[in-house]
Amino acid sequence: LEVGLKSLILPIGIVRMVEVVLTCICFALAASAGIPNETKSHWAWCMFCWCFCCFTTLLIIILEFTNLNTKVPISWEDFTMAFAMLATLMMVTIAIIYPTFFACSSCSRQIGASAVSWLCFGLYAAEVWLVHKRPGETSGFLTTVPGLLKILETFVTCIIFMSLSPVEYRKSPGTEWCVAVYSLCFIFSLLIIFLTIAKLSSIFPFSFDNVVISFNILAVAMYATAVVIWPLYAFDNNSRPTDCKSCPWDNLVVVTFMTVINFLVYIGDMAYSVKIVFFTQHGLPS
Repeated sequence: LEVGLKSLILPIGIVRMVEVVLTCICFALAASAGIPNETKSHWAWCMFCWCFCCFTTLLIIILEFTNLNTKVPISWEDFTMAFAMLATLMMVTIAIIYPTFFACSSCSRQIGASAVSWLCFGLYAAEVWLVHKRPGETSGFLTTVPGLLKILETFVTCIIFMSLSPVEYRKSPGTEWCVAVYSLCFIFSLLIIFLTIAKLSSIFPFSFDNVVISFNILAVAMYATAVVIWPLYAFDNNSRPTDCKSCPWDNLVVVTFMTVINFLVYIGDMAYSVKIVFFTQHGLPS
């Protein structure tokens, strides 16, 4: 087995090793602080993100160190860029959510986890820049603007899922439809990301570019209904409780805001994909 020591001493290798250490520290600090009595879904999301980023970064380090990354049947550059972008989004979200819900003036462990999360965000943002600066290595779909928007779409939907409460959205068919919209668009966005990373887009008997554009148009139409229907049904005869402090009502506001954000992201994705396919010589990279 041929090892690549160079992968550990390059700037990107050093950044990744520090990321592993810091995400472990965040996880340990938050775990030792205990499980909170309220907003457990936010706590679980933070713990998952730290654990996921630590494990995946460590896996990337091991595969590059052993040169096994050259054996995997995927676009390695697409994968590392997609993960670095996703991890950056995760860390900036945690750095905002965790101190907002769990930190206090006397909570030293929570404050420490929040501060280290900001350092993790800076490191993963630096990794995105370092991966992008690799000459001639990043040329796949996920390194283009539509590809990065796909990652952003799935991430925003994860925030929506984290904030959803079955008790709240099952109250009416309108909110159930919105959850169906979030779920379907999330699944298809993930599928597009998987197919491009695994280099399976060529298996389609028709143009993959047209599949992506058709999905984007459909997603925009579906999210347009959710933007109107969700607040209409979620806040119908449901004003904010006077004693609300991080109560379920606040999560309804988060879902509303994130629905609008994702709607705008899908519009941008659709417009950019149409521009690339129909107004340039080359379609979307595969």
